[in-house]
Amino acid sequence: MSKLFNSKYYHRDLSWLRFNHRVLQEIKDKRNPLYERIKFLAIFSSNLDEFFKVRVSDIRQIKDLEKPLRKKLITKPNKVLAEIKKQVNQQQQEFGSAFLDEIIPDLKKENIHLINFKDFNKQQKLYAEDYYSSNLKNTVDIQTGPSSIKNSIFAKNEASYLVALKEEEQIELVEIPDNQPRFVVFPSTDQTFYITFLDDILKHNLLNKNSKEYYALKISRDAELYIEDEFSGDLMQKILDALPKRKTGQATRALIDASAPIALLEAVKNALDIYNTDIIFGGVYHNFKDFFSFPNPTKKKLNNVNLEPIPHSLLTKYNSVFDAIEAKDQLIHYPYQSFEPVIKLLEEAAVSPEVKTIKMTLYRLAKTSRLNTAIAKAAKAGKNVIIFIEAKARFDEDNNLRWGKIFKENGAKVIYSYPGIKVHSKILYIEKEIKGKLKTYSYIGTGNFNEKTAKLYTDFGLMTANSKICKELNRVFLVLEGVLIVPKAKKLLISPFTSRHIFSTMVEKEIELAQAGKKGLIVLKMNSLEDKKMIQLLYKASNAGVQIRLLIRGICCLVPGIKGQSENITITSILDRYLEHGRVYLFGNNGDEKLFIGSADWMTRNLSHRIEVITPIKDKENFKIVKDILNIQLSDNVKARIIDADQKNNYVTNNNTIVQSQLATYNYFKNQ
Repeated sequence: MSKLFNSKYYHRDLSWLRFNHRVLQEIKDKRNPLYERIKFLAIFSSNLDEFFKVRVSDIRQIKDLEKPLRKKLITKPNKVLAEIKKQVNQQQQEFGSAFLDEIIPDLKKENIHLINFKDFNKQQKLYAEDYYSSNLKNTVDIQTGPSSIKNSIFAKNEASYLVALKEEEQIELVEIPDNQPRFVVFPSTDQTFYITFLDDILKHNLLNKNSKEYYALKISRDAELYIEDEFSGDLMQKILDALPKRKTGQATRALIDASAPIALLEAVKNALDIYNTDIIFGGVYHNFKDFFSFPNPTKKKLNNVNLEPIPHSLLTKYNSVFDAIEAKDQLIHYPYQSFEPVIKLLEEAAVSPEVKTIKMTLYRLAKTSRLNTAIAKAAKAGKNVIIFIEAKARFDEDNNLRWGKIFKENGAKVIYSYPGIKVHSKILYIEKEIKGKLKTYSYIGTGNFNEKTAKLYTDFGLMTANSKICKELNRVFLVLEGVLIVPKAKKLLISPFTSRHIFSTMVEKEIELAQAGKKGLIVLKMNSLEDKKMIQLLYKASNAGVQIRLLIRGICCLVPGIKGQSENITITSILDRYLEHGRVYLFGNNGDEKLFIGSADWMTRNLSHRIEVITPIKDKENFKIVKDILNIQLSDNVKARIIDADQKNNYVTNNNTIVQSQLATYNYFKNQ
């Protein structure tokens, strides 16, 4: 094994690349409808873009630090970057092959032909020329500069370009407009359809004009916001000032058509001031994230059958969401169940004269939102509305600040970004005053208050009127408001205050049980497992004989199946139509099982550097639902991959009844 992913700890960034390999598998999985596989083209590309903008950028920043500090942060950054480049190149080749040899031929079987400019017939050439004259000619941004001078041209972050080498050592950079559809459907008189990239419309016309071949180019730039001295000044204004720097940051990747001539490659390196280490060879087309909007000109259903969210029982049994929560704790599991109860709760709170206070954390906000509108309405009605907005939620900063301004204009108290720490919890607290008595309600979730992602990500949310939990949750808000320093809690786990300690204590309890000859059991579901201390504790538990079953969607730095270290640990990862996002923690506790849901992965940042809230599931019916869903996922033998020591991503295969967990989960709720 490489030192970068040894028998103790698999490197986090290389493990992330193995996650994106699972996305790549979905492109090639012909059990998926064709347009779902095309969607995964876009997801793979979008994921890789963010990886280079953030993670590769971080490693490069570390590389420039003094050696003693650098060694504390990452071992051998140059070797890490070299291994990343090697694996990304391999995945790019596999991606290109899947696109050219599988997706395009399968489109042809549906009478959809994705063609390049060299295949245009006479009518298509005329259409391309007319399209160029009408839509592109006067708007396309073209830069020309001497290839011998560094930074003579500039490529914006993540924009798509065509590049050519002209006479007299001039380089030409043509930006593919992002305000035009990336795909153009040619007129058709029958049921045979022809589609081309906007790139090819440009190439055809530029070739006619200049008699030069053009090649695809895309630059990824450092997208971190390096905010100096977070503890002073207006952090919100600092973020607003820093956002434009994303477009001009240091290059972290130059993705270029592998067929580009060497002379052009050298010219690009010089004119853009990039190096061999920056270059990743790709295909003829870049920015495959545009495949999210790939047109289907046929009348055929080429996507997954739509699974309409199932209405939650509280919507049918109760006239008021508040009444439902008072009757018992209410658990929601969206997108299988509708997110509507959460929206209804805020809408009801906004107009109820009994509701006096609403407190809420918001991490990633939808651009248009009934939920956000209800919050603004509540503030406008004169209620005490306190909203904590995480201004540092990467790539959502601008939208979050926009909504913060709207809330503030309507009378809400808006708090931005606790200094030096992110607020990642998904929590809501409401106070009612009825005949002089205070009633409190809480919502604690695993996912964001966002109607759009609630249709795409699988998440749990718990609504409760439990007075002890509500009291402890309010203490979290009092910390955010600056009233308290530490939120005392016996029921909730709260990072960075108690989560690590309580999780560690529960693991140690399972170790003691196993050592006493009793059954030790740990089942964990999360997005990422990276924290070294928790991994070492799980190794200790494995060696004691605790049976450990993990469901990890993304990064997994624990190395399973190693004798004398992790032989009692089994890990699978599920990738399917929805993004697995819920965090669930189950401990055997000598038969009196303890079950929790919350917002925290077992990453150092979630346990030690972010505000996270994790709640126990006490209601027997809700407990059974969460455990049933866990068992369904542990039984998946269609979309589950084995995470072994080498992270090869082999599918789980067995002779058991076929279980595709996401479809099975939907049917579980449908049949309730």
